[in-house]
Amino acid sequence: MLERRIIMLSYNVRGENIEVTDALREYVQKRLAKLDKYFENDPEVIAHVNLKVYTDRTAKVEVTIPLPYLVLRAEETTDDMYRSIDNVSEKLERQIRKFKTRINRKTREKGIKDFLLTDSDGEEAVETKDEQLDIVRTKQVNLKPMDPEEAILQMDMLGHDFFIFEDADTNGTSIVYRRQDGRYGLIETDE
Repeated sequence: MLERRIIMLSYNVRGENIEVTDALREYVQKRLAKLDKYFENDPEVIAHVNLKVYTDRTAKVEVTIPLPYLVLRAEETTDDMYRSIDNVSEKLERQIRKFKTRINRKTREKGIKDFLLTDSDGEEAVETKDEQLDIVRTKQVNLKPMDPEEAILQMDMLGHDFFIFEDADTNGTSIVYRRQDGRYGLIETDE
């Protein structure tokens, strides 16, 4: 029988345009504590929680949980902070349930024995054939040296949400992408 050690998430709760009261902090911890049952053998898991209130009175909650070889992340914006917290908690739990068997398979393949996601009853998840990821298309790309602005123009002309290119200044591989807010992001590699 697999010995299972339940861990408690640690929390780093920050607020933007809102004071994080003890009641709000406790509510965040209570809602995210239900995720503890999915982790084992990692005592240093920290949930980074960012609470924001906008001028239109909407409340946004962002939660990022960096794990070995995986980052769980969810965000939700509603007209009520507590509802946003509830929704983010539910999104994270759905992510974990959906991907736990894939994550476990990959960690076993890499020989990582100290990170497994479990079912809520403590049993390690078993993957079914339907849960496998299928690559349906493969593309080869030639990385052309350019600056990020040119890469954004190329991405927009192609109608894509991201574009991979060689940064002419750094000679490293970079990616520009369209964010949900319509603006652009840049990912640079450490080559």
